[in-house]
Amino acid sequence: MEIVATGLRFPEGPVAMADGSVILVEIAAGRITRVLPDGTKQTVAEPGGGPNGLAIGPDGKLYCCNNGGFNYIDANGYLAPHGQADDYSGGRIERIDIDTGAVKILYKDGDFGCVLRGPNDIVFDDAGGFWFTDHGKTRPRERDVVGIFYAKTDGSHLEEVIFPSENPNGVGLSPDGKRLYAAETYTCRLMAFNVIAPGKVDGTSGPGGPGIPLYRPAGYKFFDSLGIEENGNICVATIGECGISVISPAGELVEFVPTDDIFTTNICWGGADMMDAYICLSGSGRLAKMRWPRPGLKLNYNG
Repeated sequence: MEIVATGLRFPEGPVAMADGSVILVEIAAGRITRVLPDGTKQTVAEPGGGPNGLAIGPDGKLYCCNNGGFNYIDANGYLAPHGQADDYSGGRIERIDIDTGAVKILYKDGDFGCVLRGPNDIVFDDAGGFWFTDHGKTRPRERDVVGIFYAKTDGSHLEEVIFPSENPNGVGLSPDGKRLYAAETYTCRLMAFNVIAPGKVDGTSGPGGPGIPLYRPAGYKFFDSLGIEENGNICVATIGECGISVISPAGELVEFVPTDDIFTTNICWGGADMMDAYICLSGSGRLAKMRWPRPGLKLNYNG
């Protein structure tokens, strides 16, 4: 594992670009940053709040889940999110021009009757719309009840498709687009939903609604974001165990890839063969790179 960059303020949401750079968020700095192959860092935009998940849309713009901000604890060499920010600015979806850094709020709390507390992760489908999770916020003695949303890039449609959801974090689509995956943080469950049309899931596919419980590890762990391999495996960043849990579409643990940061939060792939894995070691503020044993799935509209 090679360390590409250090000194990042809780990096997440990596997007591998065609030129070999990686664009990611620094949640604690309210900043979008491009990391060049030599580790040089360039500021792309400064939306403030808590920029979290990123994805390239069909128009070539960045779409950002902004959670509105966290408070942080800095101890023992690790930075850790801790509750809703004192200056919490509200959950929102932003569209960002990579070339100019211009930030436009596409959706905010209350739009289309939807409640946005802490949008977290995002994935585009082949119809040009996007799914995103809302992880919610935690305050003393209370935690938001949240859901999973579908939206269009022109600002014309925002819908809470799945509610309630147990504080979902990472989100992804199977290679054929027929399954939506969501990783729940506090329950440490990987959930699957059968997609029946753009922005629609089968409401009767699971034992108690749309959700199909696919995998849950033993022990004291938490799930964060996820990425999909070309063969359909789901790679879930696992906090507590420090690494990436690779889970088959059938719900079996394929392997566990360890790291050295308790807040290992994200994975994405790039390179000509899609086997260069970029992993966010968020607590220690690093971006790592390693050769992955299998190619990652090339995302819609990314290069």
